[in-house]
Amino acid sequence: MIILGVDPGTAITGYGVVESDGDALQMIASGAITTPSDWQLPRRLQHIHAELTALIAQHQPTDAVVEKLFFSKNVRTALSVGQARGVALLAASQAGLAIHEYTPLQIKQAVVGYGRAEKMQIQQMVKVLLQLDHIPQPDDAADALAIAICHAHSAKFSEVARDT
Repeated sequence: MIILGVDPGTAITGYGVVESDGDALQMIASGAITTPSDWQLPRRLQHIHAELTALIAQHQPTDAVVEKLFFSKNVRTALSVGQARGVALLAASQAGLAIHEYTPLQIKQAVVGYGRAEKMQIQQMVKVLLQLDHIPQPDDAADALAIAICHAHSAKFSEVARDT
């Protein structure tokens, strides 16, 4: 299974592509889609959509995973993240991918084993689980890889549960 993890944002959208084969996980690609702050929101969203569509065409994932929106105190940030989330969901849906969503708590538990894990702990575990030489940069890319790893673990658990 090839999984596209997306950490949405209008300024920076992180992405991570992971191949899951049984217990083995391998990073295929990771990075960030950035948009200049002087671009209007529609242009930013269009750029994110185009880049995600190109990534999907290039890597041919079977599944897309997007973090569920976490409501923060800053309503403006939550709204812009929600719009970027919608664009990611649209790109995945248009490509016919299986779409999954996980909360930050679920992601932390799947990757670190602790729901209140700090950002650095998550990044270190991404490095370890994917057998990388360094923590992926920027942080948004590491977060997107964590989202993909969460789904790989969840899908494996679901498969084991079905077989029993």
